[in-house]
Amino acid sequence: MSAPEVLKKADGLIDRRVFVANLMHGRSDDLLVVAGLGSPCYDLMAAGDHPLNFYLWGAMGGAVPMAVGLAAAQPSKRVLALTGHGEVLMGLTGLATAGAEGLQNLVVIVLDNGRYGETGQQLTHTARGVDLVQTAVGLGFKSTRRVDTLEEASELRDWMRTVQGPAFAAVHISPEAAGMSLPPQDGTFLKTRFRERLGIPPR
Repeated sequence: MSAPEVLKKADGLIDRRVFVANLMHGRSDDLLVVAGLGSPCYDLMAAGDHPLNFYLWGAMGGAVPMAVGLAAAQPSKRVLALTGHGEVLMGLTGLATAGAEGLQNLVVIVLDNGRYGETGQQLTHTARGVDLVQTAVGLGFKSTRRVDTLEEASELRDWMRTVQGPAFAAVHISPEAAGMSLPPQDGTFLKTRFRERLGIPPR
């Protein structure tokens, strides 16, 4: 089956749900994914649940720090933090740690719709000129990308799987809500299946 085509919404911006489905197409157990609070969890679940998806229910700011720890603990795996820009703006210390650690297997992809989607669609700093890509450069990320077009979005899957990290991409998506696709919510279940898939013995 071919990857879903990355589409634009009526407002001319990238469709978040189709973009994430394209990003995850053909994934293997070599990719560990941590999804940030709210919509990134729903996007990842809609693309297809997987034992090596870790959904951070309610843990705002936790996606990048958890991905840093995973990348350090699992150097043979590619680790992706898939998160929203509001979470990154709140947790720049986590992004700074990711840059400082210099982990070659770490990729951070930020879905940026210029809105705080969980609290009422208020405009965020990126809608007022703050550039997260330049922020990532200043924090030590070795490879960075800004994704505004369909062509750039379609290229991101291969880039994510081959780039030498720490790598960062900001994908500018439509603020239009995509609806909920609810992943498992039991933290113990998520942790246990994740560890089992990695071959880590139960405690």
